[in-house]
Amino acid sequence: MSVSAGVLRTLHRLHCQLAEQQERLQRGPLQIKAAQANVARLQEAFTATREKATAARVAADQKQLQLKTGETKILDLRTKLNTCNTNREYQALLEQIAADEMANSVLEDEILEALDKIEQLQVSVGEAEQGVEKSKAELTKVEQQINSTADSLKSDIERIRQELANAEQQLPSDFRPEYDRMVKAKGAESMAEVENDCCSGCHQQITPNLLNKLLMSQVVCCTSCARLLYLPEADR
Repeated sequence: MSVSAGVLRTLHRLHCQLAEQQERLQRGPLQIKAAQANVARLQEAFTATREKATAARVAADQKQLQLKTGETKILDLRTKLNTCNTNREYQALLEQIAADEMANSVLEDEILEALDKIEQLQVSVGEAEQGVEKSKAELTKVEQQINSTADSLKSDIERIRQELANAEQQLPSDFRPEYDRMVKAKGAESMAEVENDCCSGCHQQITPNLLNKLLMSQVVCCTSCARLLYLPEADR
């Protein structure tokens, strides 16, 4: 059986175009899904940072309340100094006041450190929130781009399929079942042009005998990768 190299060349070109457009169409939802996952990831990070900042604020408030309680206690102890009946009792109160003042001093340092930490966390919360908003804007942009091109891609795919159907009508009827089987299994990878006497698909050298058959428009498959071979336009 014989098949025109021009027909095979056209079929291969159309199959490649079809595969490319189908890949672009399929890639769209994957891009949207990736953008959605990025939003979810950044939202989770933002929530965690905000919760950390809230917990730090609560801890700082508790320390400030503890400090206020300690300061009130010291005032009460100083008041009691005026009512002491013995030096021993007076000395004990002084020691208690000194210990409480030391504890309050430590608390003050911890509070200052906690406030610095809260300030840093608030900056992180702001940055995380901006990251979420930016990712949401990017998601919207991706969705708009994908949706705006989807109809065009579907139209191109339908057009290419129709061109394929028309071109396939030029194939010999006794070769059509074999062609359909090959295309179903490998799609655009089922055909390859001969370049420098080699299969462009696997780069296997083509024997002189097979090249002669190609020159006579006979059906030839690569002995290495089983692709359907055709000669370049200049070699027709």
